[in-house]
Amino acid sequence: MNNVKDIGYIKLFGENLQKIRMSRKMSQETLAYDSDIPISQVGRIERGEINTTISTVKALSKALNISVKDLFDFE
Repeated sequence: MNNVKDIGYIKLFGENLQKIRMSRKMSQETLAYDSDIPISQVGRIERGEINTTISTVKALSKALNISVKDLFDFE
């Protein structure tokens, strides 16, 4: 079975999430609260340490008031 985890892509996603969050002057704590996910998870996503789920991506986009595709607009 092939390993489909792309570490580089996961890191780029996290960097983009952080960039968007900071452009909105939002703390990790506020994003975590608004998206109903643990603050530690927000940090791990932004650092590219975890491959997040699509449900979490949807919650993050809703909390940031952006479309899901905006979170993937880093290529």
